[in-house]
Amino acid sequence: MLALLAVAVAMPLLPAAAQQADDGRKALRICRDPNNLPFQNVRGEGFEDKIAELFAADLGVKVEAFDYPARFNFIRNTLRFKLPGDDFPCDLVMDVPAGFSQGTASTRPYYRSTYALAFPGNKALAGITTVEQFLALPQEKLAKLKIGVIDKSPASDWLAKRGLLDIGVPYRVLVADPEQSSGSIIEGDLIAGKLDAVIIWGPIAGYYAKRYPEADLRVVPMQSERNIKFDYEIAMAVRMADKAWLKTVDGLIERNKAKIDAILADYGVPLLDPLAATPAGGD
Repeated sequence: MLALLAVAVAMPLLPAAAQQADDGRKALRICRDPNNLPFQNVRGEGFEDKIAELFAADLGVKVEAFDYPARFNFIRNTLRFKLPGDDFPCDLVMDVPAGFSQGTASTRPYYRSTYALAFPGNKALAGITTVEQFLALPQEKLAKLKIGVIDKSPASDWLAKRGLLDIGVPYRVLVADPEQSSGSIIEGDLIAGKLDAVIIWGPIAGYYAKRYPEADLRVVPMQSERNIKFDYEIAMAVRMADKAWLKTVDGLIERNKAKIDAILADYGVPLLDPLAATPAGGD
């Protein structure tokens, strides 16, 4: 998800002849990152995998996955990839920002979340429960902290706005090594004590807080502000021409909303009211 939030790849539209008939669909064919928990992995352990299983059961078909690392032009090499004479390898991307339109059609949003400040509750930031309390720490204490952030993300902009960029430890969102997942910043460095906190996409923070209860990770949601947008509505994507399939997926989202919310809650995803989204650049 972080890669799609950070990078939009411009691609030509598919011709109308590429539209796949929705009738007779024998499988729910998802485009999957094989190593990207809490979203997806090759063993089907992510919350997007569970939602795909939910949809497949609703349709009375099985799930099939086409695996490709999300960091390498994911849409172009999965949903839009087609060799002459062959079929498309998959029909559904499970997470894109709502309104994503780089040669695709996006569904209605199925959840809204936000970036979060995550930290061990028994170490340097013990007792902190809000972002305001974090910012109110004595300057000499703030100056000693190491806060992991994804480079060129809303988190780095937020630190820069408050004159705290020096305490930020930047991490690249697009890492060439497919063995590294989006949770490595938490699983590898925060829990290991190399960082005091991270500011990262909330579903990642919430998942690892639940996965490692012994780390006593606290997850504090960030609020969007002028010119810094932390919250996003998340949708799914199909090929632009697949209008019948888009309608089907929208129906799956609508009638399975309660079950989707339960899956997201089980994975620790911080959920925000979808009707209260703050537009980019707003107050």
